[in-house]
Amino acid sequence: MKASNQLGSALTLSRYSLLSMLRSPTSVVFSLLFPIIFIVVFGSMVGEQMPVIKLGVARTCDTTNLIFGAITKISSIKLIRNLSPEEQSDALKKGTLTAVLNISPEKDRSPGSSYHINLFSAGATPPTLSLLKTTVQETIRQINEHLFPNNSSIASLDMTQTPGRVYRQIDFILPGQLGFSLLMAGVFGSSFLLFHLRQSLVLKRLRVTAIRKGSIIGGEMLSRLFFHVIAFIIMVALGYYAFRFTLVNGLNTFLEMLLFSLFGLGIFMGTGFIISGVVQNESSITPVANTITLPQILLCGLFFPIENYPHWLQSFCNLLPLTFFVDGLRKIAFEGTPIWQLQRELAGLMIWTVVIGLWSIRSFKWE
Repeated sequence: MKASNQLGSALTLSRYSLLSMLRSPTSVVFSLLFPIIFIVVFGSMVGEQMPVIKLGVARTCDTTNLIFGAITKISSIKLIRNLSPEEQSDALKKGTLTAVLNISPEKDRSPGSSYHINLFSAGATPPTLSLLKTTVQETIRQINEHLFPNNSSIASLDMTQTPGRVYRQIDFILPGQLGFSLLMAGVFGSSFLLFHLRQSLVLKRLRVTAIRKGSIIGGEMLSRLFFHVIAFIIMVALGYYAFRFTLVNGLNTFLEMLLFSLFGLGIFMGTGFIISGVVQNESSITPVANTITLPQILLCGLFFPIENYPHWLQSFCNLLPLTFFVDGLRKIAFEGTPIWQLQRELAGLMIWTVVIGLWSIRSFKWE
C-alpha cells in the first residue's frame, strides 16, 4: 500500500477514534470536566488566600484609632459588629467567632504605648485564634516601624480566654463525612438500582400490577433509610467514643441529627432517580453522577470551610443542598440548635426536596 494511503487510513482512524472519545460521557467527564473542576476549586482556595477569621467588635472598642483602621483593611479578617455582649459570648461558646476585639486607650497616655488591645476568646475558639494573634501582632509591628522607629510600641496586646466547650477538628469533619456518605449512597445506589430494575424488565412487569410509582419509590427510600440509620450510628459512635465528637445534649442531639438527615436522604435519592431516568446506558451513570456529586463534595464545606473561597464562589456554595445539610448537622451537634430553629437550612432543604421530588416523578420510566 502506498504511503499516502497509509496516512489517509491513519487519519481516518484517528478521526473516528476522536469522535468516539468525544461522544463518551466517561472520557469527557474524567479527562476534561473533573480536572477543570479541580483547577477552579483549588485554584480559588490556595495561593495567597488565607482562612477567614471572624472577629467580633466589643461595644466598648475604640474604633477611631489607627490600629482599628489597619485591622479593617486586613482581607483575612471579617469584623462582626452590632452584636450584644450576650450574643458575642454565645457565639464564642459555639465557635462561630474566633475572638472579640476590644481596643482601649491606656490610662497612662505615654508616647511609648498609647493603646491596649484585648482579644477575648473561649474554649470553643477555632484553630484560627493563633493566626489572629499573629496577624494583629504583625499589624502593630508595621505601624511601629512607621511611627516609633526607636523600638517603642503604639499598643500592647493581651489575650483573655474564658472556659467553654473545646472545638475539635472532629466536630467539623464528622458532619461533613455523614453528608458525604448520604450523598454517595443516595445518588449512586438509587440510580444503579432503578436502572437495573428497568433493564431487567422488573419495572415493566410491576406496571401491570396495582403497584404505583409512589410505592416503588417509597419502598426504595425505606430500604435506604434502614441502611442509613446503621451507617449513621456506626460513624457517630466512632466519632464520639474514639475522637470525642461533641453531642451537646447527648442522645437527644443524636436523634435530632438522625431526623434532620431524612431531608438529605430524600434529596439525594431523588437525584439518583432522575439520573436513572435520564441516562440511556449503564456506562453513563457513573460520569453523570460524579458530575453532580463531585462539585458538592468540594464546595460544600466537607473538608474545609466555605469562607476560604472567594465571595463569588461562596454565593454558589451556599445554595447547594449538601451545604444546607452539613451546616444544619454542625449546628445541631456542636451548638445545640434545635431543628425548628434552623430556619435557613430547613427552608433550603425543603425547596430542594420539592424540586427534586417533582423532577424525579416526571423522569420516572417503567421501561
